[in-house]
Amino acid sequence: MPAWLPRAMVLALALYACFRLGSWAFDQLIGLLINVLIAFFLALAIEPAVGRMSARGMRRGLATFLVFLVILIAGAGFVVLLGSMLAGQIVEMVEEFPKYLDSVINWVNQNFHTDLSRVEVQDSLLHSDWLQKYVQNSATGVLDVSTTVLGGLFRLLTISLFSFYFAADGPRLRRGLCSVLPPARQAEVLRAWEIAVDKTGGYLYSRGLMALISGIAHYILLVFLGVPYAPALAVWVGLVSQFIPTIGTYLAGALPMLIAFTIAPWYALWVLGFVVIYQQFENYVLQPKLTSKTVDIHPAVAFGSVIAGTALMGAVGALIAIPAVATLQAFLGAYVKRYDVTDDPRVHGRHQRRRGESVFSRLRGASRAPGNNDEEDAERPEAPGPRLRA
Repeated sequence: MPAWLPRAMVLALALYACFRLGSWAFDQLIGLLINVLIAFFLALAIEPAVGRMSARGMRRGLATFLVFLVILIAGAGFVVLLGSMLAGQIVEMVEEFPKYLDSVINWVNQNFHTDLSRVEVQDSLLHSDWLQKYVQNSATGVLDVSTTVLGGLFRLLTISLFSFYFAADGPRLRRGLCSVLPPARQAEVLRAWEIAVDKTGGYLYSRGLMALISGIAHYILLVFLGVPYAPALAVWVGLVSQFIPTIGTYLAGALPMLIAFTIAPWYALWVLGFVVIYQQFENYVLQPKLTSKTVDIHPAVAFGSVIAGTALMGAVGALIAIPAVATLQAFLGAYVKRYDVTDDPRVHGRHQRRRGESVFSRLRGASRAPGNNDEEDAERPEAPGPRLRA
């Protein structure tokens, strides 16, 4: 046995053990790493506001606290408005349920020639096996719901704490990161950090402005139709349509359509038509003007990044995918060498060809060109004139 073989075997086993240990630790800490990533992007989003207030003489810790306080008040107000709207609608639906049930029973009796009554239907529902099983499953699932809610609150607290420290100690964090890098790398890291702050903050601020415009537009429509809880519904549509990519608009419009349907079915169609038309206006008119200077990426790239982010990290990845791709695109753009494009009609999408000439005739003419058919070139007589000899 060679003398190096036992040491190589021990080294291989040690490397394998380290790999398994690292994989286990990564699987256990993946939730924390995702929370830290969310907190980092949230700190980048509020960095411009904190930086402006600290530039005016305010301490960064106090400025970060004020920004978080504003966000907390806005979020609590949204939850209260939405909760009051849902509670009012549930109470109204419960009060009107007997009338709805009577109308359905009358329609069934008239069309199917039955003799049903509301008392019989209620008794059959109350004493049915599936209802008892549903109640038992709901009772056993209360603990799971409570655990999910507590886990969500703990995750929200973790993200808020990390984002607060990232924003408040941003300069110290940058100095600590640059202290372990050579000067050339320090400049690159600082430039990447600045681009990330601009793109992330610009993305969220532009989305907030579009959410405000969308909320005002839908509020005017809901007030015109006489739909109740118009302010809460407008806030719901504005926020959900802008901060949930791809399907947020249609998901946000489902709730106003449902509430409008309780008043009149035609109102739901009016809301649906307005949502579709406003979505086209936003995609082709409003969004390019607001995001051209903040997040200037192609719509296909944005859609692909949202799909990739959703596949990797779910809803969180869908939310941070666009600013992350915009940051990477802006950072790598400085290293891509570009050239002047030739003035060719095909570059502008205009291909010149003779009128009436088909593609088949052009291909046939190209195949008969001199040099493409040796037999015809051999039979073709030479043109008169002096011949050059070597």
